[in-house]
Amino acid sequence: MAISANRLELLQIADAVAREKTIDRGIVIAAMEDAIQKAARSRYGTETEVRAEINPKTGEIRLQRLLQVVDNVENISTEIALVDAKQRNPEAMIGDYIAEPLPPLDFGRIAAQSAKQVIVQKVREAERDRQYDEFKDRIGEIVNGVVKRAEYGNVIVDLGRGEGIVRRDELIPRELFRTGDRIRAYVYDVRREQRGPQIFLSRTHPQFMAKLFAQEVPEIYDNVIEIKSVARDPGSRAKIAVISKDSSIDPVGACVGMRGSRVQAVVGELQGEKIDIIPWNPDAATFIVNALQPAEVAKVVLDEDAERIEVVVPDEQLSLAIGRRGQNVRLASQLTGWAIDIMTEQEESERRQKEFQERSTLFMDSLNVDEMVGQLLATEGFSSVEEVAYVELDEIAAIEGFDSETAEEIQERARDFLAEQEAKLDEERRALGVADELRQIDGLTTAMLVALGKDDIKTIEDLAGCATDDLVGWSERKDGETKRFPGTLSGFEVSRAEAETMVMAARVAAGWISEEEFAAATAALAETEELDVEEEEVEEVAE
Repeated sequence: MAISANRLELLQIADAVAREKTIDRGIVIAAMEDAIQKAARSRYGTETEVRAEINPKTGEIRLQRLLQVVDNVENISTEIALVDAKQRNPEAMIGDYIAEPLPPLDFGRIAAQSAKQVIVQKVREAERDRQYDEFKDRIGEIVNGVVKRAEYGNVIVDLGRGEGIVRRDELIPRELFRTGDRIRAYVYDVRREQRGPQIFLSRTHPQFMAKLFAQEVPEIYDNVIEIKSVARDPGSRAKIAVISKDSSIDPVGACVGMRGSRVQAVVGELQGEKIDIIPWNPDAATFIVNALQPAEVAKVVLDEDAERIEVVVPDEQLSLAIGRRGQNVRLASQLTGWAIDIMTEQEESERRQKEFQERSTLFMDSLNVDEMVGQLLATEGFSSVEEVAYVELDEIAAIEGFDSETAEEIQERARDFLAEQEAKLDEERRALGVADELRQIDGLTTAMLVALGKDDIKTIEDLAGCATDDLVGWSERKDGETKRFPGTLSGFEVSRAEAETMVMAARVAAGWISEEEFAAATAALAETEELDVEEEEVEEVAE
């Protein structure tokens, strides 16, 4: 009677643990079996292969020792001779296992403690697996929970069927939570770990604010208004870019709400974080001007290849555009994905004057003309000697104070200067050891060959082994900022498609690819460029 009561109690414990931890009952019973097996090995010897089975209906425990069938027995604890095995099972063969019943086990204090540790460990692992399976598909959602405890600045959150953690750097600055407080957070990662929580929560993640707006603004939830990008300085200021798919709905007004009710609900959750709601625009310049609000912008200059923009603001607007400790321009840069340089109108004027002076000096030195002629050429928009040398003669003659004879003389001097420079560059190319065969590649100038030689690209094979990024450079975005890495030909205004064509031409010359493969690749490149142009035209028409 006592035995059956113990068996029943064993199953009741398994049921209770399974309910409490919300895991499968079979997992708890399997953990108990592992614990009994461990205790039995300590009793019968660690080498003994013991199998424990618990009947899930009656709670009966069966212990068996597994013996491997062998020709010559070397260890009687784990092996059995074939002759003896056939007496128990006539069909036994070498390599099979024979199960031998073991007497019931009386747990001592140490064995019971060890068994308990095994059960606790197995149940904890099962609980973590269950949490992972339940929350792995909830990344990107907002969850509600109760603060369980705070330790070392981290907040442990009870999520009902799981436990998450908000690390100290994922909490809004000066935010304090006590045990029992309710908390809302964004699930940004769920992963398996040997120790500690697996559900990682954040209140500083940019998407936390985006999801809060989706909860407060029905138009965002219904995908009528789309959140394009978010930039946050947690606890201080944030910018969010929105666009409406319905022309009759104002995206900014919808997010603000009646008397600011919607945005204030988000601000309240974010501990008073000021939020600028920006209308998104497909035109980068317009979007960046909007993103720099409340500062007024006088002028912008875009560098699309480097994703960099120069913004000119009135002198009195400079501090407003930059913001306290650079906050406004930093958030605008994160929001738009562009690197933003801000300067005042006075600084821009001084820079223009400096550039004008540099161009004038260039023409004076290169063409051997006086200051007035150099300034006239710079004023007309000429920026290089190449432009002067190969522009239509009428354009130079049309400059006030010039006649056709003067224009011819200036153009001849420009061509002589370029020829002299070309000879010097070619001499430098030879000194660097750049092969003559590289001159056959269309698009490569002598100045480019010198740059390649300085970067140790001296043969057709060297160029053929280059990646496009090696030539034109690449950009990397980290911590909300775009960093530009220059390539060997970055200073020569070579497009990515042109660089790729050069590399493929070198591969043809090196015998790495066939002419047919080159033709197919260049055709695909041309098609891609056409599609890009068409998309730009469609956007312009839409605007």
